Amino acid sequence: MAAELSTSINIKEPRWDQSTFVGRAKHFFTVTDPRNILLTNEQLAHAHKIITDYRQGIVSPGLTEDELWRAKYVFDSAFHPDTGEKMILIGRMSAQVPMNMTITGCMMTFYKTTPAVLFWQWINQSFNAIVNYTNRSGDAPITVSQLGTAYVSATTGAVATALGLNALTKHVSPLIGRFVPFAAVAAANCINIPLMRQRELQHGIPITDENDNRLGESTKAAQQAISQVVVSRILMASPGMAIPPFLMNHLEKKAFLKKFPWMSAPIQVSLVGFCLVFATPLCCALFPQKSSMSVSRLEPELQEKIRASHPGVERVYFNKGL
Repeated sequence: MAAELSTSINIKEPRWDQSTFVGRAKHFFTVTDPRNILLTNEQLAHAHKIITDYRQGIVSPGLTEDELWRAKYVFDSAFHPDTGEKMILIGRMSAQVPMNMTITGCMMTFYKTTPAVLFWQWINQSFNAIVNYTNRSGDAPITVSQLGTAYVSATTGAVATALGLNALTKHVSPLIGRFVPFAAVAAANCINIPLMRQRELQHGIPITDENDNRLGESTKAAQQAISQVVVSRILMASPGMAIPPFLMNHLEKKAFLKKFPWMSAPIQVSLVGFCLVFATPLCCALFPQKSSMSVSRLEPELQEKIRASHPGVERVYFNKGL
């Protein structure tokens, strides 16, 4: 009879070493696996039970270590790390590749007319708003007015950038015009993410010591977390929006696409999808999910509080969000 699985495996942390880029990449290839969006509610509930039981020291009969880790990653793919609530399906990281390849491919195919720019930038920002809300850091609620302000501001910023650059690039190479959607997406990320997470910038995000003991909330930690997410998101979009324009510019001069112009969108979507399969997990892995900073970089009053109550603590940790 097989020995019962030990209850000492630390499933609070990812399976792979998060202090290395390779370890983080393995973790995010698992987290962003698009197959996770096909999991049924029963499969999610089963993984939820395995993990919640295990955290309480209860091991399901016959459970192996590989099955435990698989359940952990299924659990992590669908439930928010801070609130524990089930995340909106299209807001989960596993939905990033299929959703982004479709939206980005269409943005880059239909970028020449004003109605097309308006429609696809609006669709993209609607999706971004859902993702940013779903993957916010901490357990602080965001109000409907904050949500609306962030959404409207980011959509306006993206559309204004796209239309402005379209006007500027009318008299230059068509290849340069193909990069307009990327510039709009980069500008929108710089607006959308800080606005969607403005409550964190105003009130701070939870910070802990290395043993997960909560020490307070820090706005300095929120600034670092959000800036890292903005950089990751822009770089995540880069390969899918920088490589296909060169290829499509070349392909559209060929007889095949002149004969079948309707194939342009499916080819563009497929190229973007191929880039995103790799770019999404690798750019998520640029910064540790459990980010950290020195106590000396926190707000002065928080530094005093920590040094008085936890004199040995030199670094604090926080979930940067995605």
